[in-house]
Amino acid sequence: MTTVTRKTTESKMTVKIYPAPIAGDYRKKINTPIPFLSHMIEQIVWRCGFNIEVSMELDKFDLAHVVCEDLGQTMGRAFLEYAAENETAGFGDGIGIIDEAKADSAVSLEGRSLLSFTSAVDISPTVEGMAGEDLTVFLDGFAQGARATVHLDVQKGENSHHIWEAAFRAFGVALGRAYGENPARRGMTSGVAGEITYTVEKD
Repeated sequence: MTTVTRKTTESKMTVKIYPAPIAGDYRKKINTPIPFLSHMIEQIVWRCGFNIEVSMELDKFDLAHVVCEDLGQTMGRAFLEYAAENETAGFGDGIGIIDEAKADSAVSLEGRSLLSFTSAVDISPTVEGMAGEDLTVFLDGFAQGARATVHLDVQKGENSHHIWEAAFRAFGVALGRAYGENPARRGMTSGVAGEITYTVEKD
């Protein structure tokens, strides 16, 4: 199990991740103050094959933007720490669908923090009581925390709930493949450049 706790004057949040099998009560272990965000994390869990537990305490800063951004970074950091201790594939992609909505995603672990989000359909500014842009903020936070490149492209959809659910399902599949064990790639990095090192000298 990998556990990361992020603490500021605004909040304290803890994310725990560990591989399958998925716990039968996994939903009860995802506790955020935003129901639809919790629902999206459920989609990630169910598609990626990792248990993800979330708990948080807020100190007067019960702001959706802050919660999404900080939780995304914390979850990303948990996966970064997991990857440092395990032989992972280093990259993966996946498709997510629900009814009329479809999305695809790809994740690469090369130390390059970037979220690229596109949609072929209009994205509603709100969904299930929260700002849709905060879901993008969550994903961007993940990319920062995990030092990963995340691509997420919505292909089709009409219902805002379905659009985001398809997107997070796709992200979950890509995540599971990127962080899944792959003995054939033991000792290999995700990119051909190999391990990145920096030397700093100060006079």
